[in-house]
Amino acid sequence: MKLFCYLVLFVGCFGFSQTERYEITNLEINNEHPHYGLMCASANTIIFTTYFLTKKGKVKKVSRNTVLAIFQGELSENGQIINIYPIGVDAKYGITRITSAAISPNGKQLFLTTNYSDKDRPSGSFKDTNFHIKVGEYNEALGWTNFKVLPFCNPKFSYAHPSLSADGKTLYFTANIRGGKETTKGGSDIFKVDVLENGNYSEPKNLGSKVNSYSKEMFPFISADNTLYFASNRPNGYGGFDIYKSTMNADGAFLKAIKMPKPINSNKDDFSFIIDAQNKTGYFSSKRNEGKGDDDVYFFTINR
Repeated sequence: MKLFCYLVLFVGCFGFSQTERYEITNLEINNEHPHYGLMCASANTIIFTTYFLTKKGKVKKVSRNTVLAIFQGELSENGQIINIYPIGVDAKYGITRITSAAISPNGKQLFLTTNYSDKDRPSGSFKDTNFHIKVGEYNEALGWTNFKVLPFCNPKFSYAHPSLSADGKTLYFTANIRGGKETTKGGSDIFKVDVLENGNYSEPKNLGSKVNSYSKEMFPFISADNTLYFASNRPNGYGGFDIYKSTMNADGAFLKAIKMPKPINSNKDDFSFIIDAQNKTGYFSSKRNEGKGDDDVYFFTINR
């Protein structure tokens, strides 16, 4: 009887582990430069972050700093990202280092992560390395323009990695806010705000201990079915940053985050996970050993 129970347990566990099989592909866009900050722009387009290159193929620099920019591409039938071009940002705002971005579901707003520049440097003391989130609107002649720092961004803290819900009414991001009820538990936590009318936002709310840890949480993505995917370097992972997911319940609260399986995760940094509305295909970034250089983008399909 004891042997039979062990066999049932083994078969049950094996069967459960095989309910979802992930097939991953290293994309042709990858090279020695990093590619990350993945976010859906529409059903068949994607945006990501990488270095801006000169006509000679060298990394462009402004004031000795490398230029990080947002690029947009179309999705091919086999998952490759093709017809890639840089997103045009109005030059008068002096934004030359964008680490991540998100386009609103209606395509009218661009939320991006950057540092303060001489044009919008706030008064008072703060770390120059702190990030904040700006929002801009699209103009046919100027590209993305009219950028404003989101009103809840305090320059004493760092804010990054915006992601919008499918209805555009909730903005998720990472921050290291300190003090008060919504203080950050670790190096960075995931927060959310309600997107209100007339450019207003609610106060940031920490997603709590079922999502956040005493380590770093980064690169949140909220899927069409309100599953939150993010990266964390918390203990008991495979190594480096791993990708986790947390499901939203009927009350709008997130359940305890669980670690994604291999080959989505590896013993190196894995992050920037996004998935399509049908939960069948998606992308993530990884610095795993078999990659082409720095952070590579991988396409995955799920076979159930």
